[in-house]
Amino acid sequence: MTGLEAVAVMVAGVFAGGINAAVGSGTLISFPVLLAVGLPPVVANVSNSLGLVPGSVAGAIGYRKELAGQRRRLWRLGFSSVLGGVTGALLLLVLPPEAFETIVPILIALAVVLVILQPWIARKLRARQGEAPRRDGPALLISAGLCGVYGGYFGASQGVLLVAIMGILMDENLQRVNAVKNVYVAVVNLVAGIVFIFVAEVAWIAVLALAVGAAIGGLIGAKIGRKLPPHVLRGAIVVVGVVAILQLLL
Repeated sequence: MTGLEAVAVMVAGVFAGGINAAVGSGTLISFPVLLAVGLPPVVANVSNSLGLVPGSVAGAIGYRKELAGQRRRLWRLGFSSVLGGVTGALLLLVLPPEAFETIVPILIALAVVLVILQPWIARKLRARQGEAPRRDGPALLISAGLCGVYGGYFGASQGVLLVAIMGILMDENLQRVNAVKNVYVAVVNLVAGIVFIFVAEVAWIAVLALAVGAAIGGLIGAKIGRKLPPHVLRGAIVVVGVVAILQLLL
C-alpha cells in the first residue's frame, strides 16, 4: 500500500467512524475503499472489522452520558455480542459470500421499516403491557445475538439493524439506544477481529490507517449525533439505510 492509498483509507475511516457513531453503516464507505486500494474481499472485510473498532469505542466515549445507568444492560448484551461476533466471523471463513449477499439488502430494508415504525410499535407494546417499563427480556438478547452474527460476518448497516430492534425492545429514548449500539458494535467487531487475527490474513497497514481515521470520526460523529432531535436522527438512519440498500443492489 502506497502512502497516498494509506491516506485515502484513513480519510475513509474518518467518515466511516463518524457515520457509525451517529447512525451506522460506515462500513459501506470504508469497505469499498479497501477494495479500491487492492485488498482481496475477505482480507478487506477482516481488516475493516479490526480497523473500525476504535471508531465505535470513540463513539461510545462520546455517548458516555447516555450510557449512564445502563451498565447492567451492557453486561447482559455483552454475552450476546461476543457469541454472535465469533459465530459470524467463523461463518465468514467457511461460507461462500453468496450465502449472505442475497439476504443482506432484505435485512437492511426490514431495519429501515422498523426504524420508521418504532415509535408506533413502542406505543402499542406499552399500551398492551400497561405503563410498566419493558424489561430486557430473551427477545432482546436473542435478536441482539443474531445481529452480532451478521456483524461478525460483514457488518454493513449492523448499527441500523441494532437501533431498529433495540428501539422497539428497550424502554429507552433513541439517543440512549444509540449509545448502547456503539458499545455493542465495538464488541462485535473486536471479537470478530480477534478471531480473524488467528485464522485469516490481515492487512495491518490498512487496519492502522483505518483505525486512526475511525477514532477521529467516532468522536466527531458522537458529538453531532447527540445533538440531533429524535425525529432527525431517525430520519438520518432511514436515509443511510436506503442508501446502503441501493449500494448493495447496484
